Amino acid sequence: MKMKGVIENVENIEELENLEQNENANIIDLWTPCEFNIDENYAYVPKEDSIFSICSDFIYYGIAYPILKVLTKIIYDFKIEGKENIENLEEGAISISNHVLFLDCAMIGLAFKDKKIYYTTQEESFKIPFVRKLIKLLRAIPIPKSIENRKNFLKAINKLLREKNIVHIYPEASLWPYCERIRNFKNGAFDMAVKNQVPIVPSVFTFREPTGIRKMFKKKKDVTLKILKPIKPNGDKYMRQQVQELKEKVTLEMKEAVAKEEQL
Repeated sequence: MKMKGVIENVENIEELENLEQNENANIIDLWTPCEFNIDENYAYVPKEDSIFSICSDFIYYGIAYPILKVLTKIIYDFKIEGKENIENLEEGAISISNHVLFLDCAMIGLAFKDKKIYYTTQEESFKIPFVRKLIKLLRAIPIPKSIENRKNFLKAINKLLREKNIVHIYPEASLWPYCERIRNFKNGAFDMAVKNQVPIVPSVFTFREPTGIRKMFKKKKDVTLKILKPIKPNGDKYMRQQVQELKEKVTLEMKEAVAKEEQL
């Protein structure tokens, strides 16, 4: 993976200005030597009782979950706040967060614990050797680039939500490592929430300086995930208005949460 530029270290002012004009642009080039094609028959989500699905659950809960819990604690002194906001969540929901770390989807999974969660990811992630197999087992769903395939993708998401699963989406669309502000959101997550009349569960990743013995050898900041209260669409209004109002309300809540952390 080749870094184009980490935001706080960009030296070329013109490059930074261009990035700020397109906040959904990727600043990381992925090594994608493998072929991956999505057609109309692609299975975005394996059948619940399939061997693949059974193996996926075993790997997710039996292997990945405990390993990642220890790994994120060692690397990031990872902390979760606001778990009480999702304890009583019994319906399908769209989970969203800022996209600031390679392992932030794993951290989201740790936060939701035993609630079944699926992760949408860019199609390019399925072109990376080994990673493509692993993320499929860990419930990653590729977002198709072609408009023709979006219909089946949306059907799969709608079905997951009807079956009371959680679907995690990054409305910022791209990964900006250690970015400490909330960037512009695309409409997709909010549109899905409104169409299915399910809540958005916003979460924010914030950074803090290492303390104690960690500050002696740790250069990068440690990480806290704050889960905010679910926000439901206002079903009494026109769909376009619901999407816009939901997006604005969620964005405001997340920006305020980040601002509060900065003041501490």
